[in-house]
Amino acid sequence: MIERKNEPLSALGRFARMRFAVFLLMAVACLCAGNAQDAKFVGSESCKGCHAAQYEGWKHTRMANVIRDPKVAPEAVLGDFTHADPLRTFGLDEVAFTYGSRWKQRYFTKRGDDYFPLPAQWDVAKKRWLPYHADPGTDWWLPFYGPSNFDRPTGPTCDGCHSVNYDIKTKQVTEWNVGCEKCHGPGSQHVAHPTKMNIVNPAMLDYVRGNDTCIQCHSQGRPVNDPIDGKHYDWPVGYLPGQRLADSWKLEELKPGVTNFFQFADLTAHKNRMQGNDFVQSNMYHRELRCFDCHDVHSNNYESNLKLPANALCLSCHGSGQGNPAELKGTVAEHTHHAEGSAGSQCVACHMPKIEQTIKDNYVSAHTFRFITPGLTESSGVPNPCTSCHAGKTNAWAAKELTGWSTTSPWRVGQ
Repeated sequence: MIERKNEPLSALGRFARMRFAVFLLMAVACLCAGNAQDAKFVGSESCKGCHAAQYEGWKHTRMANVIRDPKVAPEAVLGDFTHADPLRTFGLDEVAFTYGSRWKQRYFTKRGDDYFPLPAQWDVAKKRWLPYHADPGTDWWLPFYGPSNFDRPTGPTCDGCHSVNYDIKTKQVTEWNVGCEKCHGPGSQHVAHPTKMNIVNPAMLDYVRGNDTCIQCHSQGRPVNDPIDGKHYDWPVGYLPGQRLADSWKLEELKPGVTNFFQFADLTAHKNRMQGNDFVQSNMYHRELRCFDCHDVHSNNYESNLKLPANALCLSCHGSGQGNPAELKGTVAEHTHHAEGSAGSQCVACHMPKIEQTIKDNYVSAHTFRFITPGLTESSGVPNPCTSCHAGKTNAWAAKELTGWSTTSPWRVGQ
């Protein structure tokens, strides 16, 4: 269809043009993914020359520092190895790698060509040792491994997400940590001849494949073709950015009305590393938002790698006057019934409550963006943000308060 000067396209014409643009973007994405199949992994250092700003920003993120060698980076060790503790039955000399730094720090030791988790972990916030041992009836893969931590190598259970290009046959990696190629795919062709056509840019993928780039590690599930070479892997073996994750990975099955290790009865995740399981249920996902619309893995400027402080980020779409049907119809304080700037006026306090356990008595944010009502707490046992914050108050008290808000639908808060 031709658009003549001063002759705008009809609505049908604009729709056709939009569909054609989407088709081109998807063709580019598929071509990128195809090229990536032939490319080799070369490591993040190879990206630094042309993408210095992104590289330097990424280098300071937790993504780039999940796994650290205490002999190379002694400052990475957060646990107290100076004072004796009955839970810590190992010394720092046995630690080959530290894992994590925000909520918890775990410790891996090397035996032969495998790494194994040591039996204590450091609670970063509370500065204490806690046991580290996956109990029966929790992770799905446990029946296939022995009862001791030293029966459970980290290769099948952890390393595929904490490295780039973990080879299940050789147990070698291109690099430890979440490097550039974990999200952009193998980069040898792009390094040799940089073009937009021979590297995967998640921002250019459709929203399913774009989100899959993050969900590959931020989810609980199991490989479609489990077992693989007789082993059971807790990460999507063989997946490359640009592909459909569902071809190699299936998310944990949602079971309405059931509370278990993975979920609450309302289908909200019960534990950490399930942001993807939550997000695919959300209206945000259905409206085709991507994880990286909110998070910037090349920056550590704001909490959780957000692009802006949390409220500023939410209100950039949901603030009054944005033209979004889901925008606020008044001020933040009028919406939340809490003072502007207070903890109760933070968008995430009600829409992303910290209810998913990452370590004993430490919780991370839900990503369904649903407001969990006191009624749901009564019927499903999932914690609601009202009584989680107002400790000592009952669900009945919270429900009565909410139904008294003239700015809120009684049908929604009464659920």
